[in-house]
Amino acid sequence: MRVQDVHVVHRARGGGPFARDRVYALTGAGLTVAPGETVGVVGESGCGKSTLAQVLTGVRRPTSGTVSYRGRDLWAMGAAERRATVGAGTGMVFQDPATALNRRLPVRRILRDPLDVHRRGTRHAREERVRELMSLVGLPGALADALPGRLSGGQRQRVAIARALALEPGLLVADEPTSALDVSVRAQILNLLLDLRERLGLAMVFVSHDIQTVRRMSDRVITMYLGRIVEETPADRLAAGARHPYTRALFSATPGLLHPVEPIPLTGPVPSATRPPSGCPFRTRCRRADEACAQVMPDFSAASQHGHRYRCHHPVEEDQPTRDLAAEPAPEP
Repeated sequence: MRVQDVHVVHRARGGGPFARDRVYALTGAGLTVAPGETVGVVGESGCGKSTLAQVLTGVRRPTSGTVSYRGRDLWAMGAAERRATVGAGTGMVFQDPATALNRRLPVRRILRDPLDVHRRGTRHAREERVRELMSLVGLPGALADALPGRLSGGQRQRVAIARALALEPGLLVADEPTSALDVSVRAQILNLLLDLRERLGLAMVFVSHDIQTVRRMSDRVITMYLGRIVEETPADRLAAGARHPYTRALFSATPGLLHPVEPIPLTGPVPSATRPPSGCPFRTRCRRADEACAQVMPDFSAASQHGHRYRCHHPVEEDQPTRDLAAEPAPEP
């Protein structure tokens, strides 16, 4: 999957004085996912992670830019061809399994639906595929006739994952797949996704606000801020090698018992997606911001030998200790 210079702009919800406001959900997003690769997408709420996931799966049409699957532009296809291509080639796991599954349908019907819609195999073959999918995600066959309301949160998410894999897609997009689950269940679902990736050779886009989980699950990590991709880092270099101040601040905010890290505080106003600031959108909260940051959004740095790139006028030095960054003086108001 390849996304090139994608912009998503839509009208703000509601009426009154904000009825004509535009929300800049994605701005110039570019991303490539290779076969068998896992790309993590991280950032705080409202940064455009879910919008990017919707673009990747063809749920949302970009305002401009191209989305290509195996070299073909999705939005240059006819509607029927695009549905067949996206439906068979990509799978989506949503954030809340309680609302992602039809509560009136039994598990058997939920898992058979993609096969029925795309007319895969005979009726007997579809029923056999349902049994295979349940076994694949560790669900007992006795739950085939159960309604989602009878299942635990972890079981419901396993059903959602099985449904996403029903048509044997090459790309699985998981949008915050564990945020609605208990901590005790979360690790089980993450381990299941890792196991499926290895067994099926899946490419995966893993979206989360938890940077530690993203680092564990991914080969590369994309950092987003206010609709823009601001850094792309190899997962094994994320802790000390991230160069963008926002990525380092995100990482410092995660608690650690064995190796506690002093958090880097972010001060200043949080910008609005309807009226983004000029230049670099992170400058209103960045301790290093100056006039250059207010004038121009920097281009991506040239990718290093590790495939690392970032957009920042004043990047953090590689391997610079977090305590030094936390001690930097706050910007004057």
